[in-house]
Amino acid sequence: MCRYWTLFLSTLKLSACTFGGGFVIIPLMRKKFVEELGWIDEQEMLDLTAIAQSSPGAIAVNASILVGYHVAGVTGALLTVCGTVLPPLLIISVISLFYRAFRDNAIVNMAMKGMLCGVAAVICDVVINMAKTVFQQRRLLPVLVMAGAFFAARVFAVNILWIILACGLIGAADTWYQEKRGKKK
Repeated sequence: MCRYWTLFLSTLKLSACTFGGGFVIIPLMRKKFVEELGWIDEQEMLDLTAIAQSSPGAIAVNASILVGYHVAGVTGALLTVCGTVLPPLLIISVISLFYRAFRDNAIVNMAMKGMLCGVAAVICDVVINMAKTVFQQRRLLPVLVMAGAFFAARVFAVNILWIILACGLIGAADTWYQEKRGKKK
């Protein structure tokens, strides 16, 4: 029972104190579930993050579902998704009641612009931590895929759906090749 309560409260607190979307909550989930609680190891969190990013829907919700399921099955997934969705739902409900006052308030506008700086810093942290894990694998293909995806999106403005599809195909082919090679040994 304690594990369920911890899952729900952890995602509730993370979601309530996180601004900027799913990319911001991922490193906080990593810190909580990998470093503090030790329920997930580093590679598993990286895998869950990749699945959450490639699945349709909000990354924060996808990640919380995957983490909850990994830790405590279907019940854990339900608890973590409730903990993740509840704070934004309440905040948006309150804001919608006072939308006109919030929209025209200069202080609120300045606060939102200030939060964007924090969001950018957290996203950079996510990229750096994920890149460290990729580089530690000492394989060239993941590094090339990561660099290629970056250049395709940033320099050549390739639609992100094509990049995700290409990365998925490359990953599937690499996994198939690695498994086939492993069976021969």
